[in-house]
Amino acid sequence: MSRVDQIKAEDWPQELKDMLKPELLTDLEQGLMRYFAHTPELVKGMVAFSGGLKRHRTLPERLVELVRLRVAFFNQCRSCMAIRYTDAVNDGLTEDLVCSLEKPVEAENLSDAEKAAIHFGELMATDHLRIDDGVYEELKRHFSQAQIVELGMIVAFFVGFGRLAATYHMVEELPQAFRDDTREMAPWGNEAVIVR
Repeated sequence: MSRVDQIKAEDWPQELKDMLKPELLTDLEQGLMRYFAHTPELVKGMVAFSGGLKRHRTLPERLVELVRLRVAFFNQCRSCMAIRYTDAVNDGLTEDLVCSLEKPVEAENLSDAEKAAIHFGELMATDHLRIDDGVYEELKRHFSQAQIVELGMIVAFFVGFGRLAATYHMVEELPQAFRDDTREMAPWGNEAVIVR
């Protein structure tokens, strides 16, 4: 059960309904918005920021999703780990790739660029002060300066909002395996839900 009350989409202020079109989304896809609807003015800014990160993204969807799932593991955000986004699946994300996230350094099916981005995301989620010149030099081997900044902004979003979502304990709509909060979960090896 969630620790913060959800606001059902039919009870959202009209301006949020107009902006987010919740009637086109499942409860799971409405996600954090069911909580953020308590603060509709703040939602507008957050939606503009997250929408900008999505619409203006230059990094491959598959890479971003792999990073998101590795960060979700360290955040222990069950809803984040249970979801796979359609854009990433269409860009080649498979459950075999997701299973590679258990030991990404050893994975033969991840590119060097994906491994560098995953490593950066992992450090941001666990010990950001270990991100040093060497980490950035490895990123520069695979990404432009603009893409490195983009990656940083995306990962910061994943770390911060993923941790917040984990504290809300948003598990009601998740597959059963992700509802168990008595043990550490992983995005690999469990039933996932594909969303838009």
